[in-house]
Amino acid sequence: MALEITAARPDPALLDLPWELPLETWPEDYLAALPRGISRHVVRFVKLSGRVLAVKEIKADIAAKEYQLLRMLNRLDLPCVEPFAVISGRTAADGTPLDACLVTRHLQFSLPYRALFSQSLRPDTSTRLIDALAVLLVRVHLIGFWWGDVSLSNTLFRRDAGAFAAYLVDAETGELHQGLTAGQREHDLDIARVNIAGELMDLEAGGFLEAGVDPVDTSNRIVERYTELWDELTGLERFERGDRWRVDERIRRLNELGFDVDELAISTDIGGTTIQIQPKVVDAGHHSRRLLRLTGLDVEENQARRLLNDLDSFRAGTDRQNDDEEIVAHDWLARIYEPITRTVPRRLAGKLEPAELFHEVLEHRWYLSERAGHDTAIEDAIRDYVDNVLPNKPDEATVVGVDTVEMPVVAMFDDT
Repeated sequence: MALEITAARPDPALLDLPWELPLETWPEDYLAALPRGISRHVVRFVKLSGRVLAVKEIKADIAAKEYQLLRMLNRLDLPCVEPFAVISGRTAADGTPLDACLVTRHLQFSLPYRALFSQSLRPDTSTRLIDALAVLLVRVHLIGFWWGDVSLSNTLFRRDAGAFAAYLVDAETGELHQGLTAGQREHDLDIARVNIAGELMDLEAGGFLEAGVDPVDTSNRIVERYTELWDELTGLERFERGDRWRVDERIRRLNELGFDVDELAISTDIGGTTIQIQPKVVDAGHHSRRLLRLTGLDVEENQARRLLNDLDSFRAGTDRQNDDEEIVAHDWLARIYEPITRTVPRRLAGKLEPAELFHEVLEHRWYLSERAGHDTAIEDAIRDYVDNVLPNKPDEATVVGVDTVEMPVVAMFDDT
């Protein structure tokens, strides 16, 4: 059988990888030292042409289906990994057929949940991860995607200004529809609740779960958070004709949740005395899109909100409320954001991505100001942060320092 490569933009360097070997036996020279989660399939990270790729060994038909699904989800701007290629027609040196491989781009600065729990984190880490997963699940359901295997293991997490942003990793069991029924959504929620409870029990058994956290109660939170968010995004609201201000209030609430309102369905009753409002099409990213438009910075939603707050403070502090917003944003970028993020020495650049670094420096400045009893200049805050805080952070661009495959496991879940 001839080796077949399916890719939108194939990289000739793919041919240099040892496809004639089972993935679990690939030499260390090809591999990248990144934290691996638990998977029912063999997964390896490889270095290729200056990038890091995730390679998953699965059946050819499943690989082709997942590749196409991930391409569609990327086109729909859903937070998920980017498909790179499918390698099929593999054979060993003795002619034995080998499974195909799905290749995806590694999501830089992302971590599997087990790697996060291997670090020293805030006590409410499990809650914050589930909140992030609830937001992701709402987003996939809004576009008509039934996941079929919702879990922390099938998700990657990136830090987002003290919270986390969740990315879909495994679309192997998913289906894309025009829309989902209530039953399909509830099925995904049931799967999520059961899987998360098991995953948290694994962490508890290994001594990685914070004390006092009940895995079952915590897993039930995804149903509560999902329901709250879904109702806010899609629920009907009825009010008197004279209360039109409530339309703007509803939009602001959605924006605070990180969603834009693209269209509203507004209707009046027969007597014309009351109005019903329902968001028609919503999408996440209100703050990140505004920041991208103003500065060109493409960051997570909570990071964008925090950076925009600092931009607004800069605007007020320089008494430029009446100046063009884009000009002020350009000055803030040149005078505040870029000098601060460039202060980090090269040896520490892989610790945090720039937007998260800037958020942490703002937090550190507040801490220093509170301790000193007066305002601390951001230049002083970044120097103290680089000297005393950043060196102790794990390197999240490349290596976390713990192979999560080696952490104790009670049950197995998919996490590619």
